[in-house]
Amino acid sequence: MNQNYKAQGQARHLQTVYTNNGQTGYSTVPQGGLPQYTEAWALIEAARRMAEATTADDSKNAMREALRLNWRLWTIFQVELTGGQSTIPEELRMNMLNLCKYVDQHTVGALAEPTTKKVEILVNINRDIAGGLLDGLKKAVEDAEPEQPRERPGAQSRQSAPDDVLVTLDETA
Repeated sequence: MNQNYKAQGQARHLQTVYTNNGQTGYSTVPQGGLPQYTEAWALIEAARRMAEATTADDSKNAMREALRLNWRLWTIFQVELTGGQSTIPEELRMNMLNLCKYVDQHTVGALAEPTTKKVEILVNINRDIAGGLLDGLKKAVEDAEPEQPRERPGAQSRQSAPDDVLVTLDETA
């Protein structure tokens, strides 16, 4: 009885963390052009669906459906990583492929007997990978922006003359 109560609490926590503010389906699909952002969005969307499935009326079937969706997403990642045109560094590629293998194995176990705890593990993996993708994207954007000096709020801006400019006061002019 105590474990059931704990599982229900975990399920409510997952659903609260990954609610989509009343949006359903794919109403928040990102625009094209930023594959890293699209991948992060897909991971977060799959995590949201898995979390919501844990509190559904028919949670076992809902979890299985969400788990299958997540599994398809990770299969797409595997295909991209094993393709001959991958530009991802070898060490990172191998780490991701090992993670894909773990997700595959864990998903098979979760599909056989779906529980909130098993789903939570996959939700956390998706969330962590999406966070890393978004952090990398943010850093790339920051690195691409030209560096501009930052002024303190309230500080007066001083303009200084370049060193090679001679300023004189000529009273004859």
